[in-house]
Order: sequence, then structure tokens, then C-alpha cells
Amino acid sequence: MSRPFELASLLLISSALVAPSVARAQAVPAPAPAPSIPAQTAEAPAQDPAVATPETAAPAEEEQVAENPDISIPGGGDIVVVGKRNGNIARSTSQVLSVLSSEDIARTGEGDIAGALARVTGLSVVGNGFVYVRGLGDRYSLALLNGSPLPSPEPLRRSVPLDIFPTNVIASSLVQKTYSANFPGEFGGGVINLTTKSTPKEGFFNVNSSIGADTVTTGQLGYTYFGSASDWTGFGNGARNIPPALASFLSSGQQIADTTRATQRAIASQLFNGNNSVVQRNTAIPPNWSFSLDGGKSWDIDDVTLGLIATFGYSNKWRTRDNLQQTTATQDLSLAETSFQRVITDNRLVVDGLIGTSLEFDRNKIRWTTLYVRDTLKQARLGVGTITGLAQGSTFQQQDTAWFARQLIDTQLAGEFKLTDALSLDLRGGYANSRRDAPDEISFQYQRSNNPASPTGQFFLNPLNGQFGDATIANSFLREDLYSVGADVAYKFTPDVTGSVGYAYTDTFRRTERRAFQFRRDQIATRLREQGLNDLAGAQETIATGLSFLRPDALLSPAVIDAFGISINENSGTPVFGASLRIHAGYGRLQWDILDDLNVDIGLRYESARQAVNVVQIFATPISRSAEAQINRNYFLPAATFTYKITPELQVRIAGSKTISRPQFRELIDQSYFDPEVNREYRGNGRLTDTQLYNAEGRIEWYFDRDQRVSAAGFYKQIDNPIEVFTGSFQQSFIYSYANAPSATLYGGEVEAQKYFNLSDVFEGSSFFASRRLLLIANYTYTKSRISVGANDPASVSFLSGITRANQLFRDGVPLTGQSDHLANLEIGLEDRDGLSQQTLLLNYASRRATIRAGALGQPDVFEYPGFQLDFVARQGVKLAGINTEMKFEARNITGTRFQEFQDNGVNRINYNLYNVGRTLQFSMSVKF
Repeated sequence: MSRPFELASLLLISSALVAPSVARAQAVPAPAPAPSIPAQTAEAPAQDPAVATPETAAPAEEEQVAENPDISIPGGGDIVVVGKRNGNIARSTSQVLSVLSSEDIARTGEGDIAGALARVTGLSVVGNGFVYVRGLGDRYSLALLNGSPLPSPEPLRRSVPLDIFPTNVIASSLVQKTYSANFPGEFGGGVINLTTKSTPKEGFFNVNSSIGADTVTTGQLGYTYFGSASDWTGFGNGARNIPPALASFLSSGQQIADTTRATQRAIASQLFNGNNSVVQRNTAIPPNWSFSLDGGKSWDIDDVTLGLIATFGYSNKWRTRDNLQQTTATQDLSLAETSFQRVITDNRLVVDGLIGTSLEFDRNKIRWTTLYVRDTLKQARLGVGTITGLAQGSTFQQQDTAWFARQLIDTQLAGEFKLTDALSLDLRGGYANSRRDAPDEISFQYQRSNNPASPTGQFFLNPLNGQFGDATIANSFLREDLYSVGADVAYKFTPDVTGSVGYAYTDTFRRTERRAFQFRRDQIATRLREQGLNDLAGAQETIATGLSFLRPDALLSPAVIDAFGISINENSGTPVFGASLRIHAGYGRLQWDILDDLNVDIGLRYESARQAVNVVQIFATPISRSAEAQINRNYFLPAATFTYKITPELQVRIAGSKTISRPQFRELIDQSYFDPEVNREYRGNGRLTDTQLYNAEGRIEWYFDRDQRVSAAGFYKQIDNPIEVFTGSFQQSFIYSYANAPSATLYGGEVEAQKYFNLSDVFEGSSFFASRRLLLIANYTYTKSRISVGANDPASVSFLSGITRANQLFRDGVPLTGQSDHLANLEIGLEDRDGLSQQTLLLNYASRRATIRAGALGQPDVFEYPGFQLDFVARQGVKLAGINTEMKFEARNITGTRFQEFQDNGVNRINYNLYNVGRTLQFSMSVKF
């Protein structure tokens, strides 16, 4: 081969060793032969009962080289692919599924599991780690951890943001797109089952670290605030605890309007200070960095194997967005109601840990796992812009400081028992607690009149009148507990027939509280004029104007409050809600090889659920309970999949099922919630009802060589009562909320191909390419959806009595929110089969998707345009001082794609969010002892 080709290849490797980097280092074996489970996805077919019910598996074939990933699901125990068919999980199971092993995840270079899943056929990630399957919103995706349900630390959703799971604690991720009765019925688009790391076969200890930068944040101007000296840990030091005066009021049962001015002054005097309310410039935002440890060992004690594994990780990342945010004042989008250029700086701090033990004896296994994740966002925002309906010609400055701490603790105990050769039993139980603390969400607004005739016209002033100048603070807290138990029994009647039955119980309770207060200065001058004391009134106004210049902590300092007074309004609506969901479920499933080449997997699941949202009475005088909601529904959910093997390499499958999607707690709770990611405030609707889905799919797959395939599929869904986000101006208030659309359809197709090329055949005689091969993976998903809205279809919103018809909120024929017509991934990789050396280009594309319905305003819907993103990841195993070490270089968003979310009617455009994401470079090192 020519010398230039060799030098170019060496350059790819050297780039992995010299560039700076930013993300979580991953725990991957230093010598890593090519995996037998392909990277990205492998969409499943042909069923072998011995695989679908692992207890019946036959010994592994000799040709199987790589170790299969650890997968734990309900009714399935650990999936272990062995037996007469092949060593490919996705090919051998009866359902459409994709498996990402720890090696596949490492190839993507992503620091969290949400990023890795974006490479799976038909999946896209929206916002803070919420996964969309085939264009269906995150509400239609079910997340499980080791086969057990998870609570969400997000008040806006019951679904789980998967970006809180670092990849170093995950052994595998399974995505199943066709429904089988062993999974919960809330299976609209698919299930994502994460399996944590379990017993190692050999002891290991890894130390991982990373450092990195991005082009719009690191070393650039950003904004922050002090908070407390320990904020960098993600825990704070108690500085944000509720102050004594406010705590006393909250426990009194009083409403703020019933308190004295002296009490209100005492409360206000303790809330604001220079640490929590003063936004500061940081002219050089620090780099991102992370650190993690993981290790494990197993011991053989007679016939019992005891395993222990533990991980710990810490990540500190920064992101700045120079964001144009607008809303429209007119139907034709010709005039912006609000238009702000807002700089938002996020400091995200993640602390995670996992400890797991296991006992293996005979053919039985008991596993106990506890996972802890704390994900904290410290945010400062500073925006300058206009508000058309408030003051023409004026400029407003808005500044915000916030602290959002999400935490998840999950502990699970699972047992997989082989009672006889034909009979197996799986038992599992778990408890999980999630919480979200958002103390001191502080906002201030100042006005500059720009009036040349006014001596203060060129200065920003805050008169604290609740209109031109404003000050608010909110404290919100969420606690959610989830208890779950399950049992599955499988019996192999004949070598070709396996039956299974199971029972599952989940009990979820959530308490959410939000107390929001607005502060107004006492209008002393007005009262003086009413008494005829005009001179005193004028002096008072002069002093008040002078005070309006002050920064937030001085404006509401104890001295100013004591001298000039303050009044407090509470804007909490119904401040405290309790929500619960209790589900009893049972299922039966039959897997039968009717013929050598024909398999059927049929099942029926029954679920009885009671979901409720209740007002928690905290005031001495009870408030209205009209915001409460209750849904009691029972469902029979059938599922069937037929797989026919045309040739040993070619198989087809047809699947059909009925599934459901329940409203998420937050969507039912009539309480305001601010989403810092999109800078919007949402409110729930207590009149939502369940969504029902009828699913059909056909698929053909050709496995023309080991780990190489081509597949194509078509799918269709009929959706009754889909829940959609809408926006509108009602009762002089701009609202984002939820409502059931009458019905919708979704259909589409997807294709996928994976091929390896041995480069030794192309570059004969080259020692560099002798053990290397080229990997090509491509997948594409086309999805189309349509909401159907008739002239007389009903709709209901609990807080909007004027809404009676669906066409007041939705337009007929529009697509579902979150659905992209086109999703595509291309992966081009070079890898060494004899050791760890991988260089991978990853291209991702998603077409536009609706995020908000604006039909109630007679305006175009709001769309997000994700576009193309090109990434490069290089991993190289080396020995440093005789120690196996992995070095990794990552370059993200090489194309510099911007984030765009806007309304457009072809003539005018309103940007809801428009900012430069930037390019990211990161370097990480993992030392493996």
C-alpha cells in the first residue's frame, strides 16, 4: 500500500491522544475484540423459545466468540443467547428489539445513555434526555431498570429523563418496539430496559477522567451567581433552606393575604441576598471535567459464587446559550409580543453511584442492586428585550437565578431460579425514590423607558409595581415513591412449546408543592397625596425612584423594606397536590415453534389501574377541590408476533398488539411549572384521559453474514385520545397546557444495514491494516402522523370553561407533537480486531418536529429543526507503565448545527428558541488495573 494511506490512518489514531475533551469516561475493557452484538441496533426476528425463555437455552455454539451483554427484563431473567440458531440476541428473539452492549455504547463515546440511544434506528432524543420512539413523544416510551419501573424526578413528566444515567453504570440497553405481554401495558412506542452492571467474571478496577471544552462556552462570557461555597458538589450547604420567617408562615396554615404587613416585611427581609439574587459576569467559563471509579470482584465459595460491583462518578459541565426567545402578538406573526436576547449559563453537576451484589448457585441467581444519581442544574439568566403590550418603546431587563436538583435512589432485589429442567421462577421487588428540589427560583424585571425627556430614561429601574418592575421568588419540591413487586413462572411443556404467566404490582405516590410570591413596594406616595400632603408625596416619589436603581439584593434588603414597606402576593394557585397510581397486572404468554421455520409468540395482559390527583389541604380555610382528577380503567391487552424463517439467513415477522398510555402526573395537576430548558411555564389539565393504541408491524431481515444484516419494516398505529401540548391566550394569560385530541394515525417504515469490510484484503501486505476492518452502519426511519379533528369532537380543559370542542385547540390533519418525518444515522468506523483501536464518524439527522400546538391562537404550530449533527470518536488502548489504559477523543457537532424552534407562515417568523450550540472537543482517559 502507499505511504500516504498509512500516514493518514496513523493520524486518525494520534488524534485520539492529543486533543482536549469533555464527557464521562467509560469503563470499557482495554483489549476489546469486535463485539458479536452489533453496535447500534439489531432489529429482531426469528423466535427460538430456548432464547426467549433463557432457562431453556442449549449450550453455546463454538463459533460464538464475544461475550453477550447482561440483560434483565420482566419474565425473561437474563437473556443469554446460545443454542441452535446463532449468537445474535436480536436475531434470535421473537420481538423487534435493539441491544446496545457496553462496548456498543462506548463506541458512540456518549457520556449518558440518552445520547447513545439516539443512534438506534427510529429513536430520537428531545430536550433533557427524553427518548422518542418512531416519532411518538416521551410519554409513549416506557423506561425500566433491570426490568422494574422507575420514578421520574421531573415534575412535568412521569417518564424518566435518560440523560441522568451515566454510561459507566450500564451494562446494556435493550429497546423493544413490538409489544409482548410480559412488559407493562404503557408501551406506546416501545420499552427501554437498562440493565446495570452485575457480577464480574474477573476482578477489575478502573479510574476514569475527562476534560473538555466547547466553542461557545469554555473561556467565553457567561453568567452565574454565587449561591454557596459548596455548590460545585451539587449539594449546596444549606444556604437555600427555607428562612425562619417563611417557614413559620408555611406551617401556620394561613394565606399570605391574611397576614399583617409586619409579617410580610419579616418574610421578605430574609429571602434575598447577594448570594442568591445577584447575577455576575464570568468572562471565562471553566472547562468541563469528570471523574469516576468502578470496580468489581467475585469469589467462589464451595458451589456458590459471590459477586460485588461498585461505581462512583462525578461530572461538572458548563453550557452557555445566547438565545433569541420570542412570542407573537398577532395571528400573522408580523409583530412579536415579547422578544428577548437572553444569555443562559447552566452549570450541571452529576454525582452517581452504584453498588450491587449477586449470588449464583447451581442454575440460580440472586441480584441486589442500589443506584444513586443526583443531577443538579445551577442556572443564571440575563435577558434584554421588549414587551409590546406593556410599554411601547421601552426596553426590559430580566434576570433569573435558579437551582434545580434532581435525585434518584433505586434499590432492587431479583431472583432467577431454575426449579427443574422445565420449570423456572423469576421474582423481583424494588423501591425507588425520586425528588426534585427547586428552592429560590428568583426573577427580577427592570424597565428602561428610553424617553430622552426623562432624566432616568436611559437607566434600568425597578419600581416594584408588579408591571414595569417586578420581583418574584418560587420554591417547589417534589417527592415520589414507587414500590414494585413481580413474579414470573415459565414452563417448557415440550422442546417446542413454552408457556409463562406472571403478576406485577406497582404503587406510586407523588407529592408536589410550589409556593410562588410576588413583591410590591408599598405605595406611600399615593396615600400621602390622598391626604393632601403633596410635598411629602413628591419627596417620597423621589426617594422611591432612587431606590429603583438598586440591584436586587439591595432593592429588597431589610433596611429598605423596613423603611419603605413591602406587600406580598402569592401566585401559587393550588399549592400542594398528591398524586397516586396503583396498578395490578397479570399476563399469560405462549411461545410455540409450530413448524421448524414458523414460530408464534402470543400473550394477553390484564391491567387494573387507579390514578388520582388530589388537592392537599394546607390552609386553615380549605380551598376548592375542583382541580382534582381520577381515572379508574381496566384493560385487556393482547399481543401476537409470528416469525417465519424463509431460509437460514432470511426471516419475516408480523406483529400486532393493543397498548395504552396514561396521562402523566404533571399533566393532570393544575399547578404551574417552569421548564428551564425551553423557558416556558406549563399548567396541567385534570380532565385528561388514557390514550389507547392499536399497533401493527411487518418486517423482513436478511443476515447475510455474522454481525452483518439488512432489514426493512413497515408499521402502523391507530391512536385514540392522544395527549398533545397546546398554547393559547386565554383570560388575558398566555398558557401552555395539555388536552386529548380525538384521534390520530401514525405509519411509516424503516431500513437498516450493517456491513464489515476486512481491510487486509484491500491493503495487502500492510501491517497496519492486517487486523483492521471498516464498519458501515446506516439506518433510516420515515414516519408520518395525522391528528383527526371533527367539527363536533369534544375537548375539555379543567381551568378553561370556554373550551368545549377539539377544533378550538387543534387543527385537523397536523402531525403529532415530537414526530419527525425523517430520522437517519450513519456510522463509519475503523476498528482493530486484535486490540482496542477504533475511529468512528457518526452522522445523525432529524427533520423538523412540532413541539407546541398553536391552533387555539389561529397561528402556525411551533416546530423544532434538529438538522444534521456530525460527531467523531476515537478510542485507543495503550500501556502506560505496564498498565492497560484507554484514551478517547471526541469531537461533537462538527457541523456547528444551531438549535432552532420557531413559528413560520412563509412570510413572517417568530423564534421561540434560537441559539448556537457550539462544537465540543473532549479527551478522556481510563486506567484499568
